[in-house]
Amino acid sequence: MTADNGSAPGRDPRELDEESLLTELEHLHETRHVTFRHGSDDALAAHDRRTRELEGEYLRRYPQREVDPARTRAGARHDT
Repeated sequence: MTADNGSAPGRDPRELDEESLLTELEHLHETRHVTFRHGSDDALAAHDRRTRELEGEYLRRYPQREVDPARTRAGARHDT
């Protein structure tokens, strides 16, 4: 667990192996809508913090992540 410094519960993202990091990110993305719609203010704040922590760690590890050209403005315009 991370220290009680206002961060969401969970292991420090820097300590996670790649598979665990991806699994936690996937779970957060799966639960986002329900937390946003029905969670308490504290639950939403914790979800936001944990998402920032995990996404930040992913971007630190993979600053040049693969970007699907269809997911860019230029690529989306090209498809229409």
